[in-house]
Amino acid sequence: MQTLLNYGFEQLEWQVALLSFLLAFLLSTGVAWTYERTFQGLSYSRGLVQSMILGSIVSCLLMIAIGDNIARGIGIVGSLAIIRFRTNLRDPRDLIFLFASLGIGVASGVQSYSTAVIGCFVFCTVVYLLYISPFGTRRKHDGLVRFQLPAGLQTTDRATQILQEVTKHFVMVTMRDVAQGRAFEYAYQVKLHQSKDNETLVRELEQIDGIRGLTYTNQAVTVEI
Repeated sequence: MQTLLNYGFEQLEWQVALLSFLLAFLLSTGVAWTYERTFQGLSYSRGLVQSMILGSIVSCLLMIAIGDNIARGIGIVGSLAIIRFRTNLRDPRDLIFLFASLGIGVASGVQSYSTAVIGCFVFCTVVYLLYISPFGTRRKHDGLVRFQLPAGLQTTDRATQILQEVTKHFVMVTMRDVAQGRAFEYAYQVKLHQSKDNETLVRELEQIDGIRGLTYTNQAVTVEI
């Protein structure tokens, strides 16, 4: 039994393996913590955060098991080819965080500890800087306005005039009959000069005689449904 243990650890001391696993765990936890603190959206997944840590440990395990043995690498690749990962990630940012965790696990598994530590620090720092900076944000003031008007050119022309005065640009999305020719429902996509112009738009449209069902929906580009 002792001979078997010595044979198994002759290439790698158990202290080194334990250090690699601990480093992979700690650094991937830092990546997962950064993801949690900088997450924006509605589809937060606790399983994804835990997968970052577990994936780092598994990748570290595989690199330790492979070592410098080409035959082991081919065998492990063949075994992993049987597994099909069908998880759909809606945000490419989630995939980048998973890759970062796997990269940390690989670096820890090959005992490139300085690369793992520096890479984790640089990655988390850049993520936080991008989070607090406006980089990549398109400041649009877009919205969708819906209302119903009684049939007649006078009310339609008045609504069109208000849209021309208040908005920067507008386009009709839908128009449908809601009362057998006596009233129509309109939907316009509008682009405002400023975000506060939506109040002015709604207030002006409310002055039209016979208008009903007036709603304004803000189209925020950063909100994920």
